[in-house]
Amino acid sequence: MEHARADAHPYPSELAAHLASLVPGHFLAVDVGCGTGQLTRLLADHFQTVAGFDPSADQIANASPLSNIHYGCALAEDLPLLSRSASLITAAQAAHWFDLPRFYSEVRRISEPGAILALISYGVLKLEGQLNERFKDFYWREIGSYWPAERKLVDSGYATIAFPFTEMTTPDLSIRLEWSLPEFLGYISTWSAVRSAKQSGRIDLLETFATEMAELWGDSAQRHRVTWPINMRTGRI
Repeated sequence: MEHARADAHPYPSELAAHLASLVPGHFLAVDVGCGTGQLTRLLADHFQTVAGFDPSADQIANASPLSNIHYGCALAEDLPLLSRSASLITAAQAAHWFDLPRFYSEVRRISEPGAILALISYGVLKLEGQLNERFKDFYWREIGSYWPAERKLVDSGYATIAFPFTEMTTPDLSIRLEWSLPEFLGYISTWSAVRSAKQSGRIDLLETFATEMAELWGDSAQRHRVTWPINMRTGRI
């Protein structure tokens, strides 16, 4: 899966608090496609038990343990949980990889009455001023064609996918960091689209972008704000 994992993207604590405020009980929350557990850990502050599942054994092996979190390798469409056991089911930056009809069937099976499903994603990052203008050109025009097709679902905040649940309004939340130029460019280098561009012989796109961003950035150690809007489709089961 391509989760740009959130050692780079720490979700705000307000996200978990909001989700916990919606549910009928706080015995079990389930984080599907949990990766290394960035959201899972936040949920652990609000639930007696949190189960985090990911199909990648490597991601699970690198997940940070807590006493009330249980991690395991499992597909989103086949979760090793009892029926009617979960108050909250989340999928953060992962639902675009699921077989959604099968996943939704599994969500209905494991949900207790009134449980909440939240499909969470973060949008395209935003910088300040001229930095943002140059970045948008790079993201949408220069490397846009190198993203996998599923990326469009993330960029739209999952707005176009089927969501057959009673949908709820969500608060405006965002991820906010301050990065130096090396931190920013290091993050960009992890993107699958950037790797694909390199493999296609278009390293010039990356070199030109890095050079022009350096000119706009100022001192490379200077920290600029980087923001990702959080998008959610939240529904009651």
